[in-house]
Amino acid sequence: MPLVDPRVGEVYLSADELASRIRELGAEISRDYDGREPLLVGLLKASLIFLTDLSRAIPIPHGLDFIELAGYGSAQMGGHEQIRVLKDLDADISERDVILVEDVIDTGLTLNYLVRTFELRRPRSVAAVTLLDRPYRRLVEDLPVRYVGFVVPDELFVGFGFDLDEKWRHLPDLHLLQLEI
Repeated sequence: MPLVDPRVGEVYLSADELASRIRELGAEISRDYDGREPLLVGLLKASLIFLTDLSRAIPIPHGLDFIELAGYGSAQMGGHEQIRVLKDLDADISERDVILVEDVIDTGLTLNYLVRTFELRRPRSVAAVTLLDRPYRRLVEDLPVRYVGFVVPDELFVGFGFDLDEKWRHLPDLHLLQLEI
């Protein structure tokens, strides 16, 4: 079935490019955590496809868990967005090596919130892996971003877990999103 939404633009990263980089990330994680059993924590929903492929690229034993967050209050709070947990972890992360799996890191505010929240649960370590990174947009420094798939421009994307009105997450390639059509 051809794409019917003209806002789904050209391919930015192909399925092959994504798969190749994810295999490399999996090899790096496997090397760094050899002899340990890290817990990969995916941020729902956009990281789900990345997390799935990354998990398959990590041959060492590891666990999977999920957390879902929502932002609220930005207009009511004078421009300061608050974060609310919609779904918390099922696993106890005390003395575990936790790897947060992000779809994209921009300002770093969400990751900073998660790291601070998780540190209260006393994990052995907390690191982050992101498919897409925009380090030039950071508002928070000193984040544990240890693994980066691709540094990308300030564009919006759809496919490979990224959505447009909850559609097009299933596309195997990462497409540019054209909002002004």
